[in-house]
Amino acid sequence: MSIITALLTDFRIIFERDPAARNWLEVLFCYPGLQALVFHRLAHKLYTINIPFIPRLMSHIARFLTGIEIHPGATIGLGVFIDHGMGVVIGETAIIGDYALIYQGVTLGGTGKESGKRHPTLGENVVVGTGAKVLGNIEIGNNVRIGAGSVVLRDVPSDCTVVGIPGRIVYRSGVRVNPLEHGSLPDAEAQAIRALVDRIEQLEQQVQEMKQPSELAENTTSIRDFALVSSSFSESHSHIDDHHNHCRIRDKAIDEFLDGAGI
Repeated sequence: MSIITALLTDFRIIFERDPAARNWLEVLFCYPGLQALVFHRLAHKLYTINIPFIPRLMSHIARFLTGIEIHPGATIGLGVFIDHGMGVVIGETAIIGDYALIYQGVTLGGTGKESGKRHPTLGENVVVGTGAKVLGNIEIGNNVRIGAGSVVLRDVPSDCTVVGIPGRIVYRSGVRVNPLEHGSLPDAEAQAIRALVDRIEQLEQQVQEMKQPSELAENTTSIRDFALVSSSFSESHSHIDDHHNHCRIRDKAIDEFLDGAGI
């Protein structure tokens, strides 16, 4: 692909994905993501023909002007949109597929000091949320969404969502997701806690059901005793119900966590 074709595609995609983009003059002069890509595509061309120093200098100048650091060796496809972009770092051997969407604070970095391919490869239509870190020579499939603040250390298959530290895969089969909705993500921790709480409640109910027959058998020696036991059992059962209701998900901290307040 030619540099001109790539830059025109980068320019057009901004109007499709950013509702704040109002006119071409504003996009050219006020979008650091586009400016960083202009510098990078020129620097990458020089880098591929083995011109020394100048590509790295261009990358450094772009970092100073835009806050986005892209190594000239990185391979970036068509229609990539770096939204705002401050703090974005893209390593030397990183590969980014067409129409990826990258938010501010993202790192596509390497691990260790090994030579060769040491940075991630992103497929097409990948969304990398704010502050996410994708580290190492790993493969991210097509149409993947990486949640804000996630740290991805393993390969991710296509058509799924990754959240958490370290990143966990959550499949979204059959659901078409707007790429701009990078904040609309499942809460894996809340789901796990809810499942644990539900399981504890089930076990408590089973224990109470096992206790009830034995309590009745020990106190049925006479009608009078049985009446007393029945009365006592009713009070005890009421107490158990109160305790069980208390054990339901009514605790304020758990409620707030499940509602998205976090820990």
